[in-house]
Amino acid sequence: MGISFSAQKKLSGFTLDASWEIGNELAVIFGYSGAGKSMTLQMIAGLLAPDEGKIVLGETDLFDSGQNVNVRPQKRSIGYVFQDLALFPHMTVGENIRYGGHGIDKYEQVQRCSELLGMFRIASLEGRLPSQISGGQKQRVALARALIRRPGALLLDEPFSALDMPVRFEMRTILKEVQRSFNIPVVLITHDADEALDIADRMIIYAEGRVMQAGSAEEIFAAPSCEGVLSLSRFIGKSGRHMPYLSRELCGSPT
Repeated sequence: MGISFSAQKKLSGFTLDASWEIGNELAVIFGYSGAGKSMTLQMIAGLLAPDEGKIVLGETDLFDSGQNVNVRPQKRSIGYVFQDLALFPHMTVGENIRYGGHGIDKYEQVQRCSELLGMFRIASLEGRLPSQISGGQKQRVALARALIRRPGALLLDEPFSALDMPVRFEMRTILKEVQRSFNIPVVLITHDADEALDIADRMIIYAEGRVMQAGSAEEIFAAPSCEGVLSLSRFIGKSGRHMPYLSRELCGSPT
């Protein structure tokens, strides 16, 4: 299983033209705001159609402009965690998780929900509303809901940005455990350098709607492909802390 992404899309003065591949690993898409990161996840999930290109999950073509293939979002084996989590405030924790299993047999929904409640250590919260649980607990609920269908891939759009640092550390560990347990490709968007370096098997650096460089953190910082990525390497080497946004001027085109 893996993801192969190659897509082009023009939207109101912005053009995305990006290509990359990952296997069963945890990949981080990193870059400044407006570089096309969220747009990429939306295309993989089927929420936004490319103008042209091809997106493959495992052996399944999700989108292929040449063959007129565009699988509906609900038919794609994709788990998606949005930045705002999108939990239903009027539903309990258990109901939110089971909602993600729409279309699965009711008995199977209950069984899988119970397994996930245990896996994420939130079984005692099953009857509570989202307003009655902490931010970290909400993250666990959102992850459980995204995984109840046992998807072929998991996408996360800056899911930990609003959490306190101790909770973020905990969620990083949980996410790595999820990737290993489910053995699926996971794609995470983050603006936090520590987070990217801590959890990424592969980093994909975006600027101006293009991939500037992809590889392990060690590969990228050992051989930066452009001056913008080089500046990141120098910054990390000096501080070991929060990576600045990529410069539009320094990474105007890939090498």
